[in-house]
Amino acid sequence: MAPVVLALLLLLALVAGLTAWRLADRRADERAWASLRPEAGAAPARFDPATVSGLPDPARRYFLHVIQPGTPLAGAAEIRMTGWIGLGNKADPRYVPMRAHQILAGPNGFVWKVRAGSGLSGMTGSDGYADGRGWTRFWIAGLAPVVRAGGTEDFARSAAGRAIAESVFWTPAALLPSPEVVWTPVDADTARATVRHRGHDHVLDLTVAEDGRPVSVLIQRWSRENPQKVWRLQPFGGTIKQTRRFGGYVLATEVEGGNGFGTDSYFPFFKAKVEDVRLP
Repeated sequence: MAPVVLALLLLLALVAGLTAWRLADRRADERAWASLRPEAGAAPARFDPATVSGLPDPARRYFLHVIQPGTPLAGAAEIRMTGWIGLGNKADPRYVPMRAHQILAGPNGFVWKVRAGSGLSGMTGSDGYADGRGWTRFWIAGLAPVVRAGGTEDFARSAAGRAIAESVFWTPAALLPSPEVVWTPVDADTARATVRHRGHDHVLDLTVAEDGRPVSVLIQRWSRENPQKVWRLQPFGGTIKQTRRFGGYVLATEVEGGNGFGTDSYFPFFKAKVEDVRLP
């Protein structure tokens, strides 16, 4: 067989293999997405303000602000967003534009499908957490894998922390008091939620305005985003800059966040503006 023909066949085999791999990633995202959507069936419970009457005052104010009485308690939200992702660090952020579609069903999971950058340097892929497993899968120009991580207990614990923190933004019903969610006071405008999930306690501090509007969230997240690349608890969080009403909910429409929130090392690598929120 001529070398040119052989090279061509090898190239075609490579392209076919990468295409099949990319399609497999997409199907995995679709399966995870479907698993997080609420099942059709019985009508959900509705918000009763009496259920939050005994909470610390900041938490009580938050729930009364973000959920109207009688609103069905949504277990998931589908969010469309645009914004910026920082691919660098605090000194050199290297922000690139992004557009994303996400399902969030805290604390059980999320799938964040994103397109960041443009042209041959643009990336597509997903971050996610479902069925106790977390992942990051990104492709450059849609042609070659560039980032692949996940599949470990450490990664899943970290991803669950993100799902819990973002519940403040888009699925507040997930943080209502229950045997798995316990609220305690911190100060006049901050309350602490300890969320028990898959054997780990995720500790989240929520700060609100006088009217209960969420201002910021800080979670001690299991992470290796540190100079030593060691898994440990460290601050992660962000601020809520704008909110808007969606049916019976008031949800975040402009947020920014990142690692080291509340410290000198804070780098807001995620800046998002919400175009729409659907509560399936």
